[in-house]
Amino acid sequence: MTDFTLDPRLSADTIALGDLALSSVLLLDDKRFPWLVLVPRLPGVSELTDLPPEEAARLMEETRLAVGVMQALAKPDKVNVGALGNVVAQLHVHVVGRFRSDPAWPGPVWGHGTREPYPAHAAAQLVERARALFAAA
Repeated sequence: MTDFTLDPRLSADTIALGDLALSSVLLLDDKRFPWLVLVPRLPGVSELTDLPPEEAARLMEETRLAVGVMQALAKPDKVNVGALGNVVAQLHVHVVGRFRSDPAWPGPVWGHGTREPYPAHAAAQLVERARALFAAA
């Protein structure tokens, strides 16, 4: 996994949680929605179909793991999973905890309002909890 660089937009909007076998795990810095992002550390990959079959299977397993962490972390009503790439071409998978009470429900979270960063203390607590859940999984 050489020559990998995280897209600057993802880097600017997220907090690094750590690495799985294939993917870097990020927390989107938006207190309105509990939101994880998985980014396979492979250069030049923009579509799921760009992944070799072994990496595609690994990404699916890491996505399942992230969904389980999201469920334990936030206890959402629903978990949305998506890989859009319309704004950031670098392949990344969104794992978003959704609540019937969230400001975008039942519509999509993409493009809804303006991102609201976590206060520093809340971000630190969430990062610690998420890292512990990933480590225990």
